[in-house]
Amino acid sequence: MRQSKMAKNITLAAMALLITLPAGLNVQADASAQATSAVEQVPNETTATAETAAFNEHKYVSYLTEHEGAPRPDQEIVLEAANYSHVEGSGFEKLPDYEGMAGQSLLTGESGKVEWNVQIAEEGFYNLSMLYYPVEGKSSAIERALYIDGKLPFQEAAFLQFDRIWVDQLDQLVQDNQGNDLRPRQIEKPGWSEKAFQDSNGYENEPFLFYFSKGSHTLTLESSREPVVLKQLKLFKQAAPLPYEEVKKQLDADGVQASIGQLLRIEGEDAAAKSSPTLYPLSERSSAAVHPYSSSKIKINTIGGLNWRIPGQWIEWEIDVPESGLYKMAFKTQQNYVRGIYSTRKLTIDGVVPFEEMAKVPFRYKSSYRLDIMGGDEPYLYKLEKGKHVVRLEVSLGEFAPLIREVEDSLYNLNSMYRKILMITGTKPDEYRDYQLDKKVPDMLEVFGAERDRLTGIAKQLVRLSGQSSDQEALLKTMAQQLGELMDDPDTIPRRLAAYKTNTGGLGTWVQTAREQPLEIDALYLASPDKKFPKKGMGFGSKFKHETATFFASFFTDYNQIGNVSEEDDQKSVTVWIGSGRDQANTMKAMIDETFTSATGINVNLKLVNMTTLLPATLAGQGPDVAMQIGNDLPVNFAMRNAAADLTQFADFDEVSSRFRESAVVPYRYDSGVYALPETQTFNMLFYRKDIVEELHLQVPQTWDEVSTLLAVLSKNHMQFGLPVVVQSAVQGQNIPPNSMYAALLFQNGGQFYRDGGQESDLDSRTGMETFKQWTEFYTDYKLEREYDFANRFRTGEMPFGIADYTLYNQLSVFAPEIRGMWGFVPIPGTVQTDGTLDRTVSSGGSAVVMMDKAKDKEASWEFMKWWTSEETQTVFGREMEGLMGAAARYPTANIKALDSLPWPVADYENLKAQFEWAEGVPEVPGGYFTGRHLFNAFYKTVVGGVEARESIMDYVQYIQDEITTKRKEFGL
Repeated sequence: MRQSKMAKNITLAAMALLITLPAGLNVQADASAQATSAVEQVPNETTATAETAAFNEHKYVSYLTEHEGAPRPDQEIVLEAANYSHVEGSGFEKLPDYEGMAGQSLLTGESGKVEWNVQIAEEGFYNLSMLYYPVEGKSSAIERALYIDGKLPFQEAAFLQFDRIWVDQLDQLVQDNQGNDLRPRQIEKPGWSEKAFQDSNGYENEPFLFYFSKGSHTLTLESSREPVVLKQLKLFKQAAPLPYEEVKKQLDADGVQASIGQLLRIEGEDAAAKSSPTLYPLSERSSAAVHPYSSSKIKINTIGGLNWRIPGQWIEWEIDVPESGLYKMAFKTQQNYVRGIYSTRKLTIDGVVPFEEMAKVPFRYKSSYRLDIMGGDEPYLYKLEKGKHVVRLEVSLGEFAPLIREVEDSLYNLNSMYRKILMITGTKPDEYRDYQLDKKVPDMLEVFGAERDRLTGIAKQLVRLSGQSSDQEALLKTMAQQLGELMDDPDTIPRRLAAYKTNTGGLGTWVQTAREQPLEIDALYLASPDKKFPKKGMGFGSKFKHETATFFASFFTDYNQIGNVSEEDDQKSVTVWIGSGRDQANTMKAMIDETFTSATGINVNLKLVNMTTLLPATLAGQGPDVAMQIGNDLPVNFAMRNAAADLTQFADFDEVSSRFRESAVVPYRYDSGVYALPETQTFNMLFYRKDIVEELHLQVPQTWDEVSTLLAVLSKNHMQFGLPVVVQSAVQGQNIPPNSMYAALLFQNGGQFYRDGGQESDLDSRTGMETFKQWTEFYTDYKLEREYDFANRFRTGEMPFGIADYTLYNQLSVFAPEIRGMWGFVPIPGTVQTDGTLDRTVSSGGSAVVMMDKAKDKEASWEFMKWWTSEETQTVFGREMEGLMGAAARYPTANIKALDSLPWPVADYENLKAQFEWAEGVPEVPGGYFTGRHLFNAFYKTVVGGVEARESIMDYVQYIQDEITTKRKEFGL
């Protein structure tokens, strides 16, 4: 009797399990069909290192090893770009005698492929270079992928970069009416350049070597970003520079004489050209050593700094040498950014490294300015003929390049091992269970041992190169020590997994920061051997005088005021508040003075303020005319209180609003008026790891049913799918927008947030409740995480899929170099409609610019808002921001045409545009601030409290209805 009862219970449990399994489990990966247990999901010994091997197999280091011993023929083969054998795609055009270059050149667009045939007479390694002209594009570096005989020779060949040339727009500095220098705007000055194909990450100090066997081959260049005109490709052997001793002997043998009595100073900020718009001249106010100097005013007096840190970036100066002969060289520099390693530069004169030591010039750490003499106590001598010469300094990783590359490889291996362990233990291992990891992951201890030895060796190398211990080496030692402890006692691995993950995250940050080599330059000196270099402003007396003067100046300087201040009472002026950083404000003010005030005669007083003061200041009558970069909830809240101006009163409003998608304007509509113009618009995309998709034989999900199927496979491998985080407001009382995941599902299911023109919440409708149930089931049935750091989990592979704001793309591009090329983003999954189509609607957020109702001159304020949201201004600002702060600061403008002009890689931008078409705005209504707040409360009541979804949402919608009713009565609606 007891046995039959037990059997019955087991049968019922089995049936329940079958019922709860997601429908369509067989649709997805073959991996899921074969996986019957967690143990079987773990790769066996044969395939355990397949993923890591695949990663390393196609890297440049492995490529060189594969062809080890191949000769380097001293031959030169030139391929004329116009003599191609095949093109694929559009945008190709042959151009005769282009920009002073005789013969035919070939214009290539920002997408497509072009192929050439090449005949190799002698097998071996060849360098490759390209003679190109950077035609106008989107202001970013030109990117191409190279294929030999239809295949990528190695992974790094997919990311070849070619620089544009940038100069200051004006020869002379301009000042505002406060006596401060204005930062010169950077413009392109294109010219013909020849560049060898080299590693864009900077891990290789020398240009790439490409192996060719004897016979016929094809070379293919595929466009990834930006158009360019090509004249020729060249296969050649690059000569290595000789050591200084040999060069000096040759100079002595030739009887070259030293110059006499010459001392030239070239200001750093007077650079002739640079490779990036980020390398604009800077203002240094912390030292008296710089020139020109002021203790109170902003003076443009240096160049470089933290902006000049990425391998491959260069700055060059033109020197007019008064007489032929030998000269010594020095730079007045500040390198107070990185200690434990030093900043490295490659120095060339007229495009040539003068001798071997100049390929890796070290600039060591010091807290203030110093004179770096090339060669130190016994200065190097450079032979220079009378006339103009170009000195270039290029960021290089120098001696640290192979070490950083090794740490990146180690990080990838350790992250791969973390995922394998995760497949067995899950993210929350049972500390009392013996997982027998050393048996189930056969190569685990071997990998740990190899990486421990590798990291220990690198830490020793760092100390040897820098001459001191530092935090740079401490992190490597900590990781190596932990690996050693895990090897000694493998049973402790499950409970120490969190610490292991933290240390690998630290290792990723180490790779990112070690690649950065900042250096600030005040001046370049060229002197005859008999002259001394000046050291003015570097003594204690100068420092004391500077600090005293700066202290007194602080009492009389208004640091909130940006740029020109309106002084004439009869002049039209607009007071604008901005809440972002000083860099953005300075850029904006420079643009205002240059293209707005000069064209309209309207002066703008731009103030950098904390935007939480906007409401109290407005109520007190001390507010601005225009407020920028404010949240989506504020314009309607101000409009209800008659504090914001209705923009539909202006005759050309419809024309201006057509610059944006309707979804961007929706949050600012209220009672038949529109109370703000969109500045930025963001929405979610689906991010995924290509390598893990391939490893587990998965498909990128197109529908939510496919997501459910995918969740089962990921769960078996103890991996996760990230939905937009569900978090409380960081600041008490701050508005919580409705969760973007719920909003997307609601819109895809044909629902809405409010009915009857915003008089009632529609979340208690059948669609609203079913959507809420669908949303919460991801957390109750599949146990998805509510709060997490997606960028880090995506990087380790723990969360290979996730839905997040598209601006995360910019962060990942900079933050996770070790997974470059191994991830992508696509439109979010959709809901299948009754007619079979797929609805991928996604909710959008953003920021706006609003005009206050008490603006003194509404017409002038409207002119400013029109100028600011125009295509040209938004494009320039977006490019300036990216130039200023790098790819991580790419601007998510709401202007449709301006977004087209920002430098996205073509394939990624196509996906972004496809999702943009589905963006939908969330309306704001009186009392609407309760919607996000109580949606959050209902979510937690169901997911954490275990209350049935329908009951939770019905309870909290009543609160929303009551608040909307109360607010409508309050404002007489």
